[in-house]
Amino acid sequence: MRVHSDSRARTRAAVGLTVAALAAGVTAGAGPATARPENAPAPTAAYCGAAHRIEQKLSTGTTWRMCRRYDGKAGLVLKDVSYQPKGERRPIKVLHSARLGQIHVPYDDGSVEYDDLTGFDFAQGLMNLAPGECPGGTIKTVKVPDSVNESPTIKGLCTTTRSRGHAYRMQGDTPGTVRQAQGRDQVGWYEYLTEWRFQDDGAITMNLGATGSLSWDDYDAGDGRGRPVGKDASARATSHSHNAFWRLDFALDGSTRNRVEQYDSTVTAPTGGQQAPTTRTTRTKITKELAGDIRNYRWWRVVSATGKNKDGHARSYEIVPGPTTRYPGRGFTKHDLYVTQYNPCERFASHNPGPCRPGAGTSVDRWVNGQTLSHPVVWMNIGFHHVARDEDQQPMPVHWQGFSLAPRDATAMNPLTPDGLAWQNGHWRPGR
Repeated sequence: MRVHSDSRARTRAAVGLTVAALAAGVTAGAGPATARPENAPAPTAAYCGAAHRIEQKLSTGTTWRMCRRYDGKAGLVLKDVSYQPKGERRPIKVLHSARLGQIHVPYDDGSVEYDDLTGFDFAQGLMNLAPGECPGGTIKTVKVPDSVNESPTIKGLCTTTRSRGHAYRMQGDTPGTVRQAQGRDQVGWYEYLTEWRFQDDGAITMNLGATGSLSWDDYDAGDGRGRPVGKDASARATSHSHNAFWRLDFALDGSTRNRVEQYDSTVTAPTGGQQAPTTRTTRTKITKELAGDIRNYRWWRVVSATGKNKDGHARSYEIVPGPTTRYPGRGFTKHDLYVTQYNPCERFASHNPGPCRPGAGTSVDRWVNGQTLSHPVVWMNIGFHHVARDEDQQPMPVHWQGFSLAPRDATAMNPLTPDGLAWQNGHWRPGR
């Protein structure tokens, strides 16, 4: 799958889609989904036609359901994503929609920068997949609006399932007994490689991979600081950044009226007779739009306004950032996470077609203006500073950037809990 040549002289960014499941999960690809009221209860199956529906039950008992469609700028869009582990009578709705929100690529010498989704026809270059690129899976067709290929129907979506390794391991009460399970999840990616993993424990991981070639017409290293990639120092590739945004519209338990909370902890040195430092964690309810930054001992979660697990605790999903290099050069990349009030016009984190209203601006930082949150939309920004190395040619190995959503109280216990341990909810004692 040839997608995007990492070139300053680019005109189009081609993409390829793939989907895989690692012992628990599902993913999506393309095609319009039937509209429905945003606050409607979660259906028992993804609310779309069979051609655009993905439903997969994994060997550990978890079923993921969702719809897929293909957007002319964003590419793959996942709709009506729900998660149903064993023991739950109904699916747990998680997301109304999820997709990329922008890929911003500025070069270190200041000569150029790109907004690949809205500026360079990112979604229109989906490429056909060869059978070997979908091991053990099925390649599906995707209708691409304004495709740059001869046919708008592309065999560009792979769906497959595979093991992801240990889901848990626990020494049993009886000597020599070990409880363990190999977890599974579902994956999807396109080139750029966009990967969506839906795991049997309810977690969702979003990754963006970049591959292809270094910019061959840029080996003079116009920034004066580029790294040598050829014999001696005759060829130097200019360094640049990849700032990837994701746009997540949550709908926990079928409602988009979710809450957002921020948690911060402080550690204080021992005083008096204390033997160890103390840690105090505080919760801040985010009631207005937010531009937030990743810090040590800080995390966020999106909380259901309507649903609780069997223990009576509000369901939520925690946002778990991956490694990131925050790019300070633009206002919209100066923060790691944005939470905005839903506006159907606010679709891309930068270079957004618009403006949506007079004076609103065309980037996500301009939309954080104090509105009260009743329907929060989360924008996650994960950056990567690409300083070339000899191993980047040829072709360039994939470099990944991304983050995860971890279920927090979505279920009363670990959804993979074996039957023999199900009694231990809140009261464990040895020897039983």
